[in-house]
Amino acid sequence: YTTIFTFGAGSGIYHNFTHNIALGRNSTAPSYIYPRTGSNLSFSVELTPPYSIFTDADYTKMSDNEKYKWIEYHKWKFEATYFLEVAPKFVIMGRLKYGFLGSYNSEIGITPFERFYLGGDGLSGYNNLDGREIIGMRGYGNETLTPYYYQDRNVGGTVYCKYTLEMRYPLSLNPSATIYALAFLEAGKAWLYHPMFNPFDLYRSAGFGMRVFLPMFGMLGLDWGYGFDEVPGLPGANGGQFHFSINQSID
Repeated sequence: YTTIFTFGAGSGIYHNFTHNIALGRNSTAPSYIYPRTGSNLSFSVELTPPYSIFTDADYTKMSDNEKYKWIEYHKWKFEATYFLEVAPKFVIMGRLKYGFLGSYNSEIGITPFERFYLGGDGLSGYNNLDGREIIGMRGYGNETLTPYYYQDRNVGGTVYCKYTLEMRYPLSLNPSATIYALAFLEAGKAWLYHPMFNPFDLYRSAGFGMRVFLPMFGMLGLDWGYGFDEVPGLPGANGGQFHFSINQSID
């Protein structure tokens, strides 16, 4: 797995035991598939035991394989979505998402596991053995908004934010085949280190798409997005992009 892990020999045995605490509130109506009013809020914290507190080991002298054998981190995520019906069946949806990955011990630093990868359709691939969290963003190539992606595709971000504004109109509200069209504005970015975080220095995109819900397959989506901002080191990452999504992976 030398193309997956950016540390050590690229392979090894690593242990990740976590406890997840999640709080949520959902008041959307009248349908989960095509909400018209209400909001959906969620906040979660994912914690591992702080193993390094219980040992006197000098982590500055350890190899990477030893240092990360027992993975430790705390991961915070927040998401808020709001729906407003401005005309019969015509809905405006606003959403914001934040993610933060932290460490317990400065000698170990932030774990290379469980990091954020931003851009594209949000579908996970073969190379998620490091527990990466893939966040979709239309108008850009898959994972290309991840920090220093042009140098190393497996570094990942430790903090990210993403804002979405959509206008939706249904073509069919049949429960067995719900279809709606949408237009969107989107902005987001991921950063390597927390001090770099700036919620107003973002990559921007706009476009349109369609969603089809079929009980047998779930929610299927097709979007075309245009990324307005160039990505350093990746000249083809922005511009016109088609994205296929499954079960709202791109959201």
